[in-house]
Amino acid sequence: MKFASAIIAVLLVLIGFNSLFVIHEGESALVLQFGRIVRTGDKPGLHVKLPFVQQVMTFDNRILTLEAPPERYFTSEKKSVNVDFFVKWRIADTAAYYRATAGDELQAAARLTPLVKDALRFEFNGRTLQELVAAGRKDITEAVRRQTDAAATRNLGITVVDVRIKRIDLPDEVSESVYKRMRAERAQLANELRFTGQQAGETIKADADRQAQVIKAEAERDAAKVRGEGDAQAAAIYAQAYGQDPEFFAFYRSLAAYRKSFQDGKGVLVLKPDSEFLRYFNDGAASRH
Repeated sequence: MKFASAIIAVLLVLIGFNSLFVIHEGESALVLQFGRIVRTGDKPGLHVKLPFVQQVMTFDNRILTLEAPPERYFTSEKKSVNVDFFVKWRIADTAAYYRATAGDELQAAARLTPLVKDALRFEFNGRTLQELVAAGRKDITEAVRRQTDAAATRNLGITVVDVRIKRIDLPDEVSESVYKRMRAERAQLANELRFTGQQAGETIKADADRQAQVIKAEAERDAAKVRGEGDAQAAAIYAQAYGQDPEFFAFYRSLAAYRKSFQDGKGVLVLKPDSEFLRYFNDGAASRH
């Protein structure tokens, strides 16, 4: 009797444990009966199911990451690039996700990867290599996310939260041709800048020479004008001095001529005694006698 009671108690405990299940935060669950979905949408907490007949599958509702190996794509110019990317996704519809993947995360990733690659291929085929290098990873990834999310939600019951391109690499042969073209473009630009600079330098030099000539001509003109005015003033002063005392003026001019003739102390003049040049010498001697 005691043994039977013990067996019944154990069975009740097993039935009780098998009748209850817990859904944690960040999880969703399906109740299956003979492989068929009979209940969805239970909130986190303690729930009841039919013991031994129904099974519970729980799924992680947090954001998951899909890392894919680098893939080669072609641009609109038929140039190849190697693209390394990753995808952030989460379960949106638990029942649809279970029907599409049987709840297997690896199978979900395997089915999601081609969707992302097809969207990337479409975007890369519509852009040139220069556009990919210079601009728009953000534009590309947002367009890929929208396309992939629509297909994944419809076919897999998951939503694509984000798509990010980690790196865009050029194959070695493409890199070399790109670098050669970039070097040629930079060399051409440098030559154009150098030629433009030389032209500007020659223009500045010619303008400076012209301005120098103009300034020199104006200076010579002003100097000639000042010199002429000075000569005119000197002539006027001489004329005024001569008008006031002609004899003194003649005497002063003669002294200036004597000073200039004998300024080095070695001058020798051969003149007649009655020469006009020696007039004041003679006049001075006559006055002493």
